[in-house]
Amino acid sequence: MSVVKVSKELLDLLNRAIAREIQVSIQYMWQHVQWSGIKGFTIKDELEDIAKVEMKHAEKIAERLFYLGGTPTTKPDPIFVRETPQEMVEQDMKDEETAVKLYKQIIDKARAENDETTNRLFREIMQEEEDHHDTFSTLLEEI
Repeated sequence: MSVVKVSKELLDLLNRAIAREIQVSIQYMWQHVQWSGIKGFTIKDELEDIAKVEMKHAEKIAERLFYLGGTPTTKPDPIFVRETPQEMVEQDMKDEETAVKLYKQIIDKARAENDETTNRLFREIMQEEEDHHDTFSTLLEEI
């Protein structure tokens, strides 16, 4: 039983975060499989690593949501399959930007509800999402 009481709105935001993390972990892993050629040689490993980090995010958020009394979703947000490496990375950058916006919203809501653990969890995850965005913006310069 949770010692922290949070709103349904915060629980719903956490489920949105889980759906997003599942989405990008699948999307990035799919891209890892699709990349080929010289440029793909190093990029595909980076995509695989980021996909695994995103799945760990989903797990951490689901554990927190469950602790708070919610039921974690198993449904991802829409997965975008793009044709070219440039289209893929552009989509990935948008997805990371969306994550940062959502996670700022969750941080603000958690703070307002005095949920320091959720606040701290999302500050850590948001830092990694910003790192992913930086990786994708660097990749975009190289393609």
